[in-house]
Amino acid sequence: MTNKKAHKPGSAIIAQNKRARHEYFIEQEFEAGLSLQGWEVKSLRAGKANISDSYVLLKDCEAFLFGATFQPLT
Repeated sequence: MTNKKAHKPGSAIIAQNKRARHEYFIEQEFEAGLSLQGWEVKSLRAGKANISDSYVLLKDCEAFLFGATFQPLT
């Protein structure tokens, strides 16, 4: 028997910045979604995304992601 957590369809975590949690003290968390194009979704699911040096800026009630890379599949 395995002890896997049950996820709702489409709600699994695909990418997480574990290094940020290790190197920094996180005071407050925000959960947000991204609007992605089809090729970006495929890249994330294939594990070809890199968010290790990425950050988010909040401006005028919008969040902007910088520094993340999504490698196109060939």
